[in-house]
Amino acid sequence: MLDPKYIRANADAVRQGVKNKKMDAAAVDEFLEADELWRKQTTEVDQLKALRNTVSEEISKMKRAGQDASAEITRMREVSDRIKELDVEVKELDERTQRALLLIPNLPSATVPVGDSPEDNPVIREWGTQKTFDFEPVPHWDIATNLGLVDFERGTRMSGSGFICYTGMGARLERALYSWMLDLHTTQHGYKELFPPLLVNRNSMIGTGQLPKFEFDMYRLPDDDLFLIPTAEVPVTNFYREDILDGRELPIRLTGYSSCFRREAGAAGKDTRGLLRVHEFHKVEMVKFTQPETSYAELETLTANAEAVLQGLGLTYRVVVLCTGDMSATSAKTYDLEVWAPGVQQWLEVSSCSNFEDYQARRANIRFRREPGAKPEFVHTLNGSGVALPRTFIAVVENYQQADGSVVVPEVLRPYMGGVEVLEPQK
Repeated sequence: MLDPKYIRANADAVRQGVKNKKMDAAAVDEFLEADELWRKQTTEVDQLKALRNTVSEEISKMKRAGQDASAEITRMREVSDRIKELDVEVKELDERTQRALLLIPNLPSATVPVGDSPEDNPVIREWGTQKTFDFEPVPHWDIATNLGLVDFERGTRMSGSGFICYTGMGARLERALYSWMLDLHTTQHGYKELFPPLLVNRNSMIGTGQLPKFEFDMYRLPDDDLFLIPTAEVPVTNFYREDILDGRELPIRLTGYSSCFRREAGAAGKDTRGLLRVHEFHKVEMVKFTQPETSYAELETLTANAEAVLQGLGLTYRVVVLCTGDMSATSAKTYDLEVWAPGVQQWLEVSSCSNFEDYQARRANIRFRREPGAKPEFVHTLNGSGVALPRTFIAVVENYQQADGSVVVPEVLRPYMGGVEVLEPQK
């Protein structure tokens, strides 16, 4: 969440930042109204409590002196009744301000271009060249079916539309991809690996910003009030919820593999064929906890770590910076990595690398001390996909397809595939 003091002092700038994100700024006004009333009522109740303490001492003195204190006693009963009323009002106003704060999105960094839609996202760099073929490249759903990599029909039969079942060498390729990614990040990029739970509680979802706004986009177990994670970002970031970190140990870099679950897998009829948009998928996530002054430098290295995955796989990609109108509610700045898939003739997003500044840290109460005994400060949190499947799976099979229907296995994955170099068509 945003700093309440900042909102009070910069209300117009906050409204404009929210509007630049193409989001509703009503929560800003709701917060300001409730906050003003809360401060007014709090002042009144504090004054009345001070008065009650003072008069109570006077009543005690009057009683000891044998004086009649009935008038003061009656007056203090009225004051006590008013204090009880105000205590209820103050509590309700505090809850109201907190609800409003949770609904105010993060503000975009001043370095983020103002825009309305993905069409306004500048491409800041590209890597590789789009592969050319001496045959017509086919989409991944045909490749996966012909090679027995994915059973789309049985996945739907087991769980419904938007769920898939990898089979045979497809399952092994999927496992090879995320295993290699984890090894890359832990051995070369300095990340510590976590294997987080797939179910998290409400406070964890609030901490990273999925709740309260996006509750109905999540899969929830109502009897336990637990949520299936939409990304490993949620449990990995909440690993340090309510903690005070040693600033001398920052930045802390964590990575984790998980299944991810998203109820809304895309608009009906849009990119729903094959593996493009599914309700359950796999992803390797990278999360950083940094001091505020280094977080944007760390965003660049985080993005470079995600790019290293695509470079290792030999996949052509581009990096775009999201404009204000295409950003998430929680991000201050985001780079998207889009890989070229020749079979579907699309750039596919496989990673979003974001700096949240202290927005998530305030919600999850993650702080650090620069030195022992120093006043705690909020960390900056960052995360990025390192990278997401199955779109990377799509890019691999579509870019490495051969005229005979086979698929060459990228060299970095072969040790994870038992030395298999080529995926052959089923006989």
